[in-house]
Amino acid sequence: MFDSIKQEAVVAKEKKILFFFVGAFVFLLYILVAAQPIPPETVLVNNWFKDLESDFDAEENASPGGSFAVPFVLGSRFGYVGAEGSLALNRTAENYVSISEKYWSEYEPAPEELVIQTMPGGGEIRISPAKGYPVFLDGRIFIISKDQCSLSELDGSGETLWHYDFAAPITSFDASGGYVLAGTLDGMVELLDGEGKTLFPSYAPSARITVILGCRISSDGSKLALVAGIDQQRFIFLERYGDNDYRVTYHEFLKGQAFRREVHMAFVNNDSTVVFEQEEGLGVFDVKTRTRTTLPLDGTITAMDETGEDGFLFLVTGEKSGASRKRLIVLKLPGKALANVPFTSENVFLARRGKELFIGGGMTLASFTLDRM
Repeated sequence: MFDSIKQEAVVAKEKKILFFFVGAFVFLLYILVAAQPIPPETVLVNNWFKDLESDFDAEENASPGGSFAVPFVLGSRFGYVGAEGSLALNRTAENYVSISEKYWSEYEPAPEELVIQTMPGGGEIRISPAKGYPVFLDGRIFIISKDQCSLSELDGSGETLWHYDFAAPITSFDASGGYVLAGTLDGMVELLDGEGKTLFPSYAPSARITVILGCRISSDGSKLALVAGIDQQRFIFLERYGDNDYRVTYHEFLKGQAFRREVHMAFVNNDSTVVFEQEEGLGVFDVKTRTRTTLPLDGTITAMDETGEDGFLFLVTGEKSGASRKRLIVLKLPGKALANVPFTSENVFLARRGKELFIGGGMTLASFTLDRM
């Protein structure tokens, strides 16, 4: 009995120590970042800290309060947090999780049935038998087949709107503005409209080893960005001319060792810039001037703000020397580093909604506001 009590006390103490260090990390991050102008007269102001372990009893599908809900996955926890820090959902993940602002689903590696929940306060969509795995993009529901060679879109009742078969497994895909852009293992790129029909002939960037490792589409569908090939890896930018005619307006062979996995990339700052991961650091492409720069980074990207609003971009990188050694990096586009804050955490979460920045480490979520002093 006494051994049991002693063990519980040790566990409780360890939890307090863990929470202290996570809280100290977030507090130190706030002090270091806020102490540095971003740019002059702009600082990060702390709003709240949220301990996911102590606030575990959030009501499922409740409204998170405020004007928006931010979906999060942090370690073994996932859910939704509101702008004011209220949790609408805070669950322990027992299987795979797909989550967006509108939908979430937890499913087994080989699901026989999919249950898709609608947030906030909505119903559920049941798909049986499951024909693949759910992905939520652009407010839409997609199903990637188990062999990753086909893609379907479902409506709000679970009915199939369209189905498209690819010649090889999908390695990267994106959806925006009613369009879908997909790249495959054989190095082909397909652009589909809202009915699943191809908008222009399949495009294949040349490389000795062909594969699409990243593809993104601008919000209006007029611009496409790709990272393709392994030997050598290339960054490729295409723009729309006429109705469905896309032309390469910029391409570059990337230096350094090529990635053999999907890369982080995004259109940011109102589609004025494309940022993408490369071995040398972060690639930054200015859409208007069609110029490209590289910002060296410490480690590899583990999380990235995909809005870059107002020209600020937030990244979390992981150092190669240790999985728990991380850095929060604050950039002013196109490539000025404003802050580089080291911290320790096995798991990280990063998201942004306008001027609100959400960051997580360990079992703690925190919110900051970009404010002018």
